[in-house]
Amino acid sequence: MYQALYRKWRPKTFDDVVGQEHITETLKTQIGSGRLSHAYLFIGTRGTGKTTCAKILAKAVNCENPVNGNPCNCCSTCLGIDDGSIMDVVEMDAASNNGVENVRQLRDEAVFSPANARMRVYIIDEVHMLSTSAFNALLKILEEPPAHLMFILATTELNKVPATILSRCQRHSFKRLDTESIVARLQYVAQQETLSLTEDAAALIAGLSEGGMRDALSMLDQCSGRDRIDTDTIYSALGLAGNREIGRLLQCIAAHATADAINLFTQLWQGGKDPATVLGELVTLMRDILMCAVAPKGGRELRSGSFDDALIDSFKNTFTTGALVNMISTVQTSLGDMRSGHARMVCELCLITLCEPGLSDSLPQLRERIGALEQQIKAGILAAPVNITEVSATPAATELPSIAQKTTENAVVPAPAVSCAVDIISPLAQAAYDAPPFDDRDAPPPPSDDDAPPFDMSFSPSPRSAAPAAPVMKPAPAPVAAPAPAPAPVSAEGADFWEQLRQRAGKLFPIGISAIICDPMQVSGSYDGHTLTLAVQPGFASNMVNRPDTVSKLAAAAAELAGHAVEIRIGQPAQDKPASPSPAVNSKLDALGSFDIVKFK
Repeated sequence: MYQALYRKWRPKTFDDVVGQEHITETLKTQIGSGRLSHAYLFIGTRGTGKTTCAKILAKAVNCENPVNGNPCNCCSTCLGIDDGSIMDVVEMDAASNNGVENVRQLRDEAVFSPANARMRVYIIDEVHMLSTSAFNALLKILEEPPAHLMFILATTELNKVPATILSRCQRHSFKRLDTESIVARLQYVAQQETLSLTEDAAALIAGLSEGGMRDALSMLDQCSGRDRIDTDTIYSALGLAGNREIGRLLQCIAAHATADAINLFTQLWQGGKDPATVLGELVTLMRDILMCAVAPKGGRELRSGSFDDALIDSFKNTFTTGALVNMISTVQTSLGDMRSGHARMVCELCLITLCEPGLSDSLPQLRERIGALEQQIKAGILAAPVNITEVSATPAATELPSIAQKTTENAVVPAPAVSCAVDIISPLAQAAYDAPPFDDRDAPPPPSDDDAPPFDMSFSPSPRSAAPAAPVMKPAPAPVAAPAPAPAPVSAEGADFWEQLRQRAGKLFPIGISAIICDPMQVSGSYDGHTLTLAVQPGFASNMVNRPDTVSKLAAAAAELAGHAVEIRIGQPAQDKPASPSPAVNSKLDALGSFDIVKFK
């Protein structure tokens, strides 16, 4: 009859136990010197060797011919303990025998002397599952046990064991096995079982086992039916998505490619992959990247071992620490929501949220955006000049300054300004930037005189956006630069160019910015072959469009569409000009202006 690998290759001596030398050496020394305790408590996670060491200890204290603290496994006592024929060594599962009556029966039997062995040994596995009354019944015999009695308790949750029990036991903590120890043991077992196990596959199994040797041997046993056991075999046999697919999914998230991420997940789902497994592997990869970011010299001990170094290094500078923390929190929340059902829909919503972080206005998302901006500023990305041209009050378009170019209101700049990329904006552009959103109800009435100027279709500053008049000064004459030329007339080809660029922008930007750019009431554009002029409504739309990252993406898309570099100018839509003051008012103002002490505010 076939026997599972983890049972067949369970260690028979302390020397066979892998990765727990700090415990096995201590137990061997105590057995050799005869200084044994009456109660032991073995603590550790699953598959680390607690029950195995308990059975070896039970055989070693009763062995007729011990060898350096190890049982000989040849005498009648060792063989009887292995096959269960000796009733003096009792193994009890506290998970199914946790009542007080079970402990009372054990206590009544423990007072009798052993029949076939030197000592009566009770191994109680998962001792933390005992009830409070059962612990109280066990307490007295632990405090004053007979000389022939030994208790070996094993648990995975130390916090559930009462302090009165802990104080009467000698505690030994079993640690998780490292990757190298598990890989060496797997290769040894595979060699003995004539299995073709590759080194990469052994490392992958070691990473998936999370430090438990029993889990590693069980996964190897699951894949043992193949002629060659490699990474693809393990992914197929265990139903995992695989490093390549999870890496591609994270690349789609980094590129904000929502459609590609959903399509890739659909392929995995149709291939039989569990949505919870996909998100679990994705969050494991994010966690490995985060560990490399916060502790670059931590080594492989901090990583899960499920992903190779090349894949992790490919995302080294892709995400900020805040972005990784936020994404991990999002995935963990989605994994909790899957308990209520609809796992596929929950996974799809999670991927959409990861690809488009702008959909969420939570505090972690805002922290992530701020962290990304800080990283870009440190890297010098936002320090690059943006090709936005300043104009004076007479040209047809009123240009809005970028946020990086905004200065204080008291900045004095000679007018008219030269049409070129500047670092200090004019008072007119400053006033246009600070102006509140335009409202048709606040517009001045049309002129009533017959000689009023006709309606002007060109861009002009709003009456509320005009800068205050400068004080009367008599500086030395300075050369005046020529005003910027007005934009060339827009042809039908230019309108088609903007429509094509608008369609591309709908897929290039997140849904919030793309909705503004694709709305003709918010943004209109004209193209003359070299310059793209955008008329943006002031307020929220202007703040969203007139950003360095948005302008740079628009310039790149326009250059790709036109085949050459395209200059982008951003201004406000044209508004009605105010009525001209009467000649009498003009004459009075001119008379007041002749006095030096008069100032206009």
